[in-house]
Amino acid sequence: MLFDLFIHSIILLFKIILNKTISMETQAEESEIKKLRNLVDEVNIAMLVTKHEDHLHSRPMATSDVDDEGNLWFFTNEFSGKIDQLERDPHVSVSYSNPSKNTYIAIRGIAGLVTDRAKLEELYTPAIKAWFPQGLDDPKLALLKVKTEQAEYWDSSSSKMVTFFNVLKAVVTGQKYNAGEHGKINLE
Repeated sequence: MLFDLFIHSIILLFKIILNKTISMETQAEESEIKKLRNLVDEVNIAMLVTKHEDHLHSRPMATSDVDDEGNLWFFTNEFSGKIDQLERDPHVSVSYSNPSKNTYIAIRGIAGLVTDRAKLEELYTPAIKAWFPQGLDDPKLALLKVKTEQAEYWDSSSSKMVTFFNVLKAVVTGQKYNAGEHGKINLE
């Protein structure tokens, strides 16, 4: 009886530790996704890189959303060349650059086409009509979802004058320039 109580207590303790660990990991991931969302919101326009035959192909894309799982969402033409490229190789790189704020983001992920009407309606804004004049009824309208595997960012939200001063200070003092915050977010 005492042994059973001891075993039960050990099992209960492991469950508590496991739940706290999972909760802490979930909170850390949510914090990382929030950081990613905030950085992307500052830039919005991305360069999406796909593989085309024996070379890489880049094009600008307006980000529609960064969801709670860290997925990037873009409106796209379902019949465009990039969709053909993604069917052959769904691995993509997505880059954001905001030189005026010294913010840079490089994202690696897996892209796929989404034609779900409910998701289209959720993310749709009237500005989409500039590319798809028929709006939600445009037969070419689709979404591109990029499942983020890893994001790397550099964020030094200083003005150009402050950045220049800090670079100059590093040169004069012989100390290494501190470019600001740099981090990696892993969502694999």
